Amino acid sequence: MSGPERANCDVAVIGAGMAGMATALFAAAQGLSCIQIGNAGSILFASGLLDLLGVHPVAEARRWRSPFQAVAALARDQPEHPLARVDQSAIRHAFEIFVAALGSAGMPYAPLGELNRDVLTSIGTIKGSYGVPLTMVAGADALAARTPCLLIDFRGLREFSAAQIVAAQADSWPGLRHARIEFPNSENSPELYGAHLAGALESADTRERTIGVVKQLLGAAQAVGFPAVLGLARAPQVHAAFEAALGVPVFEIPTIPTSVPGLRLLAALERAVSASGVERRQRSRVRGIDYDAAGKTATLALDDLAGGESVVARSVVLATGRFTGRGLSADRRGVRESILDLPVSQPDSRDAWHQRDFLDPAGHPINRAGLMVDDTWHPLDATARAAWPGLFAVGSILAHQDWMRSKCGSGLAIATAWAAIEQVTRQLRGAGAGQR
Repeated sequence: MSGPERANCDVAVIGAGMAGMATALFAAAQGLSCIQIGNAGSILFASGLLDLLGVHPVAEARRWRSPFQAVAALARDQPEHPLARVDQSAIRHAFEIFVAALGSAGMPYAPLGELNRDVLTSIGTIKGSYGVPLTMVAGADALAARTPCLLIDFRGLREFSAAQIVAAQADSWPGLRHARIEFPNSENSPELYGAHLAGALESADTRERTIGVVKQLLGAAQAVGFPAVLGLARAPQVHAAFEAALGVPVFEIPTIPTSVPGLRLLAALERAVSASGVERRQRSRVRGIDYDAAGKTATLALDDLAGGESVVARSVVLATGRFTGRGLSADRRGVRESILDLPVSQPDSRDAWHQRDFLDPAGHPINRAGLMVDDTWHPLDATARAAWPGLFAVGSILAHQDWMRSKCGSGLAIATAWAAIEQVTRQLRGAGAGQR
């Protein structure tokens, strides 16, 4: 009987959400052999926007035009925050590499600068974000100039209401109006779904029929907004076709999860990571990690194959996320890290997990639970020392941050992934990194 399959690499990345994808991309860019383990389902809930830092302090809900000024303020006020511990030049560089990889994989973004762009949301609010897909950027321009604009939605698409957006913006954007139209060949469908519309609009006939209806409604509109359904695998081409035919800038508005931009982002990241040479174990889960006696390698036991599989890595990066990603789990005794049972920074008792007010603007202490790391991104053990010299942690599993309220999810993932891989590379360089 043959034994378990075995693979070797410089870096094993556990997790395939935003932080895991960024870590794998950056490892490959450094010339490190990399195996990525895990399912990327959480990216399906993404809007396509790449937030760096939008709100600080959280309790004041202060929005920032410049994410880099926000990061500087964060570093002064909360130096323990993981994003505050990454140099701003490194953050810029990491974002540039990440966005370039997405563009090469078919999901181009507007050029990055110094400022967040304001974009409309599907409920009519305004959100600032640093990385904006090209299919959405004309909406930021229209919003900034309050350009006369037509918003289109489709009967039966319940996740998006152009009328609601117009009502929410009526006082500040008088030139904004809306229209609801029938999607081609859906007259008898009581409910429509974004992914189906996006796929259908890749057909020239469906696209032309839709454009023909919108043309009759244009009037004085100088831009047209749609729910984010303008194509799936060929979104840039579909978007360009709408702009060329309508003769005005066209933009998408992010919809609620699970969204078409989330599907696009997942597909683009999977293409980018695979093209970079990273090996992927998408249907695997790490059930345990053992370090060798010399402390030079770790063996990860996977649960995907009938005979089992193991990965031997010289470095391991935990990018497993929080509760939804199963990087953390909670029970009556407290919050635990799920693979190695590493100590988790958390309130002393369950009574202190939450504020009395569910909608407290400061958020809840449990939202800031996570792994503590040293200055080189090694998670700490119970003695406050690095758990293993080759173990690193990145992304939302890290303590002292509330990424959702701070609007820094992508920034946290991308910045800490870059910082950790810089440390991994320094550690391995000169010792045969890249050798399999």
